[in-house]
Amino acid sequence: MEKYNTSDHLKFIILSAIGIFLFMIPIPSEEGFTISIAILSGWLQDLLTSQLSLIMMIVIVLTAVLTTIGSVTHGAAYKRSTFFTNLFYTNLFWTLTRIIAAVFAVMVYFGIGPEAVHGPDTGQMLLEDLLHTLFTVFLFAGFFLPLLTNFGLLEFFGSLMTNIMRPLFKLPGRSSIDALASWVGDGTIGVLLTSKQYEDGFYTKREAAVIGTTFSVVSITFSLVVLAEVGLAHMFVPFYLTIIVAGLVAALIMPRIPPLSRKEDTFSDGSKQTTTKESTNGDSIVKHGYKQALERAKQQNNPVQFFKEGGQNVLDMLMGVAPIVMAFGLIALIIAEYTPIFQWLGAPFIPLLELMQIPNAAEASETILIGFADMFLPSILAAPIEAEITRFIIAALSVTQLIYLSEVGGVLLGSKVPVGIKDLIIIFLLRTLITLPIITLFAHLIF
Repeated sequence: MEKYNTSDHLKFIILSAIGIFLFMIPIPSEEGFTISIAILSGWLQDLLTSQLSLIMMIVIVLTAVLTTIGSVTHGAAYKRSTFFTNLFYTNLFWTLTRIIAAVFAVMVYFGIGPEAVHGPDTGQMLLEDLLHTLFTVFLFAGFFLPLLTNFGLLEFFGSLMTNIMRPLFKLPGRSSIDALASWVGDGTIGVLLTSKQYEDGFYTKREAAVIGTTFSVVSITFSLVVLAEVGLAHMFVPFYLTIIVAGLVAALIMPRIPPLSRKEDTFSDGSKQTTTKESTNGDSIVKHGYKQALERAKQQNNPVQFFKEGGQNVLDMLMGVAPIVMAFGLIALIIAEYTPIFQWLGAPFIPLLELMQIPNAAEASETILIGFADMFLPSILAAPIEAEITRFIIAALSVTQLIYLSEVGGVLLGSKVPVGIKDLIIIFLLRTLITLPIITLFAHLIF
């Protein structure tokens, strides 16, 4: 410890503690318990409520314009900046996606075209609600994310949790922080933290894909909202216990089966993972973790770099993710609201639901797959169903399915986490098949 001075200890302890407080410590609010980042986000959302739709439309249109410039010039326009080259010079698919998102954003903001695009349950829901939240969350989460990643916290917990995370979930110990940030805070924060760690070379493709699709869980706060929508807010404790058990079983199984098990154990730079066991040089895991944390903190001597990295995080999140959420989220919501496709897709589940003795099986089947579009849709459709047990099952399933395009799914596609739309569809279906029987078993025990 001799090579570390007092400032190294203070940087690790104080700045990491601030990061923990901002992202992970639940504090009471008018709506129950939440985290500081969410409170700051809510405050800014209230302050800018009349301007946020315009701001997000401008962000999405500007992203499309700058990406088009990058495409036309083959990246030459941004050659002086690796960051802007990576952000705005992308392949044809993502360039077209950003252009489509810009067209959608303009149509929704100005009320142009068919109501299916700019209606209250489709375009307005995204541009005037979800994207408001994403803007404010990304602004604060992106700016303060280095407090979690740069001052030793992940190194410290990585050492402590390796003996738990590796055998159970085939993941490095530092992923426990991603899971906790999602659980207490928000699933999108977990995705962003995972994406950043993957870019920085701490996770392999497989690890990043597993963490992003398995541990970016829905927050406690949002779970309360879902339960309230189906009229069962008084059952939060058994509801959340059911979610935890079902989620843990899914987390044990998913990394061991395709498509996640087939992801390469290579890092973002193409190098292969050679070992999963870290040497502690004879130290206890606590002492080793503390040394690793101090080593990381020691490297952070430039305050300007901290603010620069935070600003880049914000731009990367906003301009990389918002267009994806707008494009994919709106298309999914239009399909859900204006076509019977999700009813047809849910029909094969009716015999399964009847076999598990779930009342109102036909109505319940319509909600099974619609959660892929947006996590809140199943609860909205379930609210009129008479049987409490069915509403309980639908609400719990919508939370454990995890992958929904209007938020976490869209954020995953817009991030650097190596998963595509095909992966997300398969993972969503597998999570549904794994967690539905567990949730149903608990529901029959509770009701």
